[in-house]
Amino acid sequence: MDLPRGMKDFENMEIQKIEYIRQHFIETANTFGFDLMEPSPIELMSVIEAKSGPTIRDDVYFFNDKGDREVSLRFDFTIGLTRYIAGQKSMKLPAKISAFGGVWRYDEPQKGRYRFFHQWDIEIFGKQNTETDAEIIEFTSKFFSNLGLENIVLSISHRKITQSYISSIFESENSEVISDILRAIDKIQKKSEQEIISEYEKKGYSKEKLEKIIEFSKLKGSPDEISKKFDVTQFENWTELTSLFESLKNRNVNNIQIDFGIVRGLDYYSGIVFEAFDKNFDIGALVGGGRYDNLPSVFGRDDLGATGVAGGVERIILALENQNSSFLQKTNRISVLYVNEDVKSNAMTIASILRENSIPTDIDLSGRALKKQMEQSTNSKFVIIVGPDELSKNMVVVRNMSDRTENKILISELLEHVKKLLM
Repeated sequence: MDLPRGMKDFENMEIQKIEYIRQHFIETANTFGFDLMEPSPIELMSVIEAKSGPTIRDDVYFFNDKGDREVSLRFDFTIGLTRYIAGQKSMKLPAKISAFGGVWRYDEPQKGRYRFFHQWDIEIFGKQNTETDAEIIEFTSKFFSNLGLENIVLSISHRKITQSYISSIFESENSEVISDILRAIDKIQKKSEQEIISEYEKKGYSKEKLEKIIEFSKLKGSPDEISKKFDVTQFENWTELTSLFESLKNRNVNNIQIDFGIVRGLDYYSGIVFEAFDKNFDIGALVGGGRYDNLPSVFGRDDLGATGVAGGVERIILALENQNSSFLQKTNRISVLYVNEDVKSNAMTIASILRENSIPTDIDLSGRALKKQMEQSTNSKFVIIVGPDELSKNMVVVRNMSDRTENKILISELLEHVKKLLM
């Protein structure tokens, strides 16, 4: 009766936390004008490989369906959204799309991520410029703010700047060399410098050159701070990065820094890249994104650029719990209790009236003693106690479960009283 490795069942409280993230995501996406959709949970393997190449087979769940077609469970939303938009020839651009749901990855299970987990995603398709990148990053900042998640820093960089520096240090334009060193930089958050140097020395790379790359990846700060430490005039994309920084400041996004250690692991990123971190919680990046103009062309749309961001929901929940273990507000739930079987039918009627008015209401179905009913009502904000003495006067008792205070309320006034209590 065991589950496959890396899978789990989501219990009620976990679902409530995921729903908390989902609701805030949809509200923020609506505020920014992103249309919600959900791409298919199953893609052709050829479509998945179009994004990440044949090595992606190591990281996804794929199989042959009954028609002997090779298919894969989705491992992110970007591929499905790009495939969809590429096929919509008449769609008005720019297209702003959002998605929220489950994804499957055959990764090593880790804290905050199983092999099935939840992800949110937003993308802008169309002609790309600094403002589309800024829109994506501003959304991310506002989303975290709406969640109540504090101490977030958004680290931005530019892949072409890093690639240019790698080329100059290694005196090579070889794409394999550049990709190798980009992956080395991407590992710095997870491994020690010595581990990375040892790993890449074995591949034939110079220790001295690797050390220069590592030092470069440590550059962080505002454009002024970085330009004082490093000659940025050698980079033709520096102006694009500083323009983005300025645009974000104009949008009141102040929790940003340039960080040349951010490269993103996927090869298809073609420009601006960024990640978000909780400064008080060492769990790695909460989100990652950037510009990937090359991907739409794989689907025959050379006229389309794209920029986007995605985040793991369970990891964001861990960050919220680290900040405040009870970040979910107590639900506005009412429990209706009855003293004995004689008044049970009256209690059922009261519970039904509350439910008809969209008030979450529990009531015991098993005929248990009042004490047991009370024990089961600890998650309720208030309880309504239906007893024979009060009922004879057309009244019930309303108890506040926080401070245990009680009031007797006429049944005719109960609904309005409860609505006021829950406001």
